[in-house]
Amino acid sequence: MSRIGRHEAQPMTPWYRTLHPVVRWGVNRMVRVKVEGLEHVPPFGPAILVPNHQSFLDPILVQAHCPRAVDSMTKSTQFQKPFFRWLIPRLHAFPVRRYRVDPQAVRVLLRRLEAGRVVCIYPEGERSWDGTLQPFRRGTLRVLLRAGVPVIPVGIDGAFDVLPRWGKRSRRDRTVYIRFGRPLLLEEQRDREKREAAVPELERRLRRELLVLSGQVELDHQEEEEDEEADEQISRRGGGGARST
Repeated sequence: MSRIGRHEAQPMTPWYRTLHPVVRWGVNRMVRVKVEGLEHVPPFGPAILVPNHQSFLDPILVQAHCPRAVDSMTKSTQFQKPFFRWLIPRLHAFPVRRYRVDPQAVRVLLRRLEAGRVVCIYPEGERSWDGTLQPFRRGTLRVLLRAGVPVIPVGIDGAFDVLPRWGKRSRRDRTVYIRFGRPLLLEEQRDREKREAAVPELERRLRRELLVLSGQVELDHQEEEEDEEADEQISRRGGGGARST
């Protein structure tokens, strides 16, 4: 029985349940994968995974190694070919139009969270060209504040070296680290002005978390204190709170 099935009773498609251990086996044969912080993934209830985006492999890596079934917000162009349009929804993916506001995708995301599911969103909106963390889409940050569920930063380190955006063939002699960070607990913000006020501090905190988890910077004691102050500012400006567990 898959680890997923033991971890939660969340409904999943037969395709997802069948392919999950197969994909996990295949990924681990292709590259060395080291996973840290699985204890930060809540065993039940809604949550949003927020990884950095280094490679085409990222969604496969995250879904293969997360102990819960993951619903992925996937760019709409992936659904254009008939085979993928049939397969991808059976792997819990749903489309989003990039570079624009997509109210339908947001509604689907909120409905899935209401059903207690785990949803994955990439705040950069696209793969990095050089492996470094790119600017975030402000719309994604607004959605995180609107949803009001635990937000789990996920650092991916090394996937760019295996298969960069401009690469055609993967390199198998590399190690990829997947680090699940401590959840940020965000209260639901329905008021637009409060959401906008909370966006800058959430962006700073989430960016810092992803830079550390993806191995791009190290976090010292002073920065940890700054993060705690940022949590308090998000709480004051947003009328709610975001804090580490």
